[in-house]
Amino acid sequence: MTDALPGLEPGLESGAAVRPRKAAGYEIEDELRAAGMVHIAGVDEVGRGAWAGPVVLCAAVTSLGPPPELPGRGDRKVRLTDSKLLGPAQREAFAEVLPGWLTCHAYGESSAEEIDEVGMTEALRRAARRALEALPLRPDVVLLDGSHDFLGRPWRVRCEVKADQRSVSVAAASVLAKVHRDRLMAEIGEKHPAYGFAANAGYPSPVHQRALAESGPTPHHRLSWSYLDDLPRWRHLRKHRDPLAGSGQTTLL
Repeated sequence: MTDALPGLEPGLESGAAVRPRKAAGYEIEDELRAAGMVHIAGVDEVGRGAWAGPVVLCAAVTSLGPPPELPGRGDRKVRLTDSKLLGPAQREAFAEVLPGWLTCHAYGESSAEEIDEVGMTEALRRAARRALEALPLRPDVVLLDGSHDFLGRPWRVRCEVKADQRSVSVAAASVLAKVHRDRLMAEIGEKHPAYGFAANAGYPSPVHQRALAESGPTPHHRLSWSYLDDLPRWRHLRKHRDPLAGSGQTTLL
């Protein structure tokens, strides 16, 4: 970015392996605040690699105060971190207290149909934009987990590897996005019980794969995914985006 402030430049750890931490902190937010940015939105996604369901992003803005903790074993506390490092009950518990603790948060999503139409990178961008535009305030900077800026202008973006383990803002977004999407997939699963969406959230578990082979994809499945190539009965449903169209158009081949 040509207009990047000093705090928007990734830290030294961004291009290297980052040691996982048991709890997220404010080291990245502190750098951004020092560069003059007040409202920092941590953004994280869930569902990128699923075969069914939307991709969901959450944008979370904290007041940079001490994050909530959960009671653990003995005198230990469970501290906020990447949702993948927490158990289901811990994620649910954090999801109950985070909305009241955060300054604000919002969700955005792109459906399976939209993913098929425009591809995952554009679907992520649209979902992130929807989440950010739904916030009651405009962030001064958006903090993304990873090394790739899929959002771009007009947002000011800071990318950081393992931000979901290093940033309280991104960790909060990670937990809320995961719980929100898991609940959504459980609701979808009520109409399609054979696929086990409440347990697998649209990812390729054995139950999910068996149901696909027997009954084919539901309206919530991503039809541009290559798993359909391995299902002879349903291969004809595979969608292919036309790389020459330039507008995310899909064709049935």
